[in-house]
Amino acid sequence: MSDFIENNSEQNDLNEILRVRRTKLTELQEAGNDPFHIVKYNVTHRTGEILADFEAYENKNVSLAGRLMSKRGMGKSSFCDIQDRDGRIQLYVRINDLGEDKYEDFKKLDIGDIIGVTGRVFKTRMGEISVHVENYTLLSKSLRPLPEKFHGLKDPDIRYRQRYLDLIVNPDVKKTFITRSRIIAAIRRYLDGRDFLEVDTPILNIIAGGAAARPFITHHNTLGIDMYLRIAPELYLKRLIVGGLERVYELGRMFRNEGISIKHNPEFSMMEVYQAYTDYHGMMELAENLISTVAQEVLGTMRIKYQDQEIDLTPPWTRLTMIEAVLKYAGVDFDKIKTDEEAREIAEAKGLELEGKPVKGEILSMMFEEFAEPNLIQPTFILDYPVEISPLTKRKPDRPELTERFELFITGREFGNAYSELNDPIDQKERLIDQAKKREAGDEEANMMDDDFITALEHGLPPTGGLGIGIDRLIMLLTDSSSIKDVLLFPTMKPKEKE
Repeated sequence: MSDFIENNSEQNDLNEILRVRRTKLTELQEAGNDPFHIVKYNVTHRTGEILADFEAYENKNVSLAGRLMSKRGMGKSSFCDIQDRDGRIQLYVRINDLGEDKYEDFKKLDIGDIIGVTGRVFKTRMGEISVHVENYTLLSKSLRPLPEKFHGLKDPDIRYRQRYLDLIVNPDVKKTFITRSRIIAAIRRYLDGRDFLEVDTPILNIIAGGAAARPFITHHNTLGIDMYLRIAPELYLKRLIVGGLERVYELGRMFRNEGISIKHNPEFSMMEVYQAYTDYHGMMELAENLISTVAQEVLGTMRIKYQDQEIDLTPPWTRLTMIEAVLKYAGVDFDKIKTDEEAREIAEAKGLELEGKPVKGEILSMMFEEFAEPNLIQPTFILDYPVEISPLTKRKPDRPELTERFELFITGREFGNAYSELNDPIDQKERLIDQAKKREAGDEEANMMDDDFITALEHGLPPTGGLGIGIDRLIMLLTDSSSIKDVLLFPTMKPKEKE
């Protein structure tokens, strides 16, 4: 009962605040001072540059704009803070500078209002860098109070649904997304500086290919056909290598109709890069140098902390084959297992639950995921995946049951996937036919047959290395974020039920 009374009281307080702010807006509009009629404001500086180099700005006039975050002292002079993208700075406002009417209007401003100010940079007697305001303009009226008016903004559900409020009141959140932007820019600089071309491939696909994943399906009314939101750009990018572009990459959104967790969002960012005349060893060098360089450039170090784990991104990184990893962490040597039946018996003895009759290569992958993957905390490349789970990868010449493929693991999670790309059109067609059969048998994540891709390969794909990196997971690592939702501005959320 007490909770009901408290919640009811808070709602009444909120309703009163909303009423008062609407009244203030009406008064401004009736006086011909509608803030929503202002179309621009001349901003000459941001808070960050002033706070970082006070000596260069002392006694200089500046023009700032931002959100009013606090007000203190409302006599003939007062202090307040405004916040822009860089942070907050204190304002000193006096009746003698603004005049009585303007100062009275200033006192009526609400926390959350957006204002522009002009004034002189100085330090208070307490040593705080401030701006002595000579004039101000109300640029936008906030009709709702900020969350901290009551209990702050801690509830993750509200934070993710109303990210705009999260960015306003939680500085660390804003820092995360500024860092995200800088990481992506650094990735592009790295690849552009190594002669890769950034390209765009279709997001709407007739065939969902390039990965083992369940696609989203939509319908094109004019063409009268179902289409798929892309699950990967791989098959298009390989076509460009066939066409002679030799080094290409794409960084953008992918869509997979799968579960939502702290590691997965149906809409996510991925970067794929393809380079002619190299193999998966070349992609390993590219991956470790790219990620370590980006960390150094954006964070200033290759030694980072993630969720209390010390991670050293300094190259070179550990390299293990999948067979070596399973032997190390599960004590099972797959080089000594000769038959599928023997592999199934060992897996069941290890406590794995098997559906159907998986073959040796599939069981090797299952053993790796169960016993080895969680132990790969420091950056580790796992090499030489079974052909059964690598339909687009070139076989190892001396071990045709394995492929020249690796995945990158850090903190026990996969961060990247790379191949020596399969360029034999006959072998590729056979594997895609096998994938199509699995799909017809009910495997919704199996690859679809793509006849045009086979035709492209028949024209000749040079030896090529390809690499995909999950951008959101990389940003989670470099910003010490525990959930993918913390690095997506607008994560996928179930609609909130109306009360």
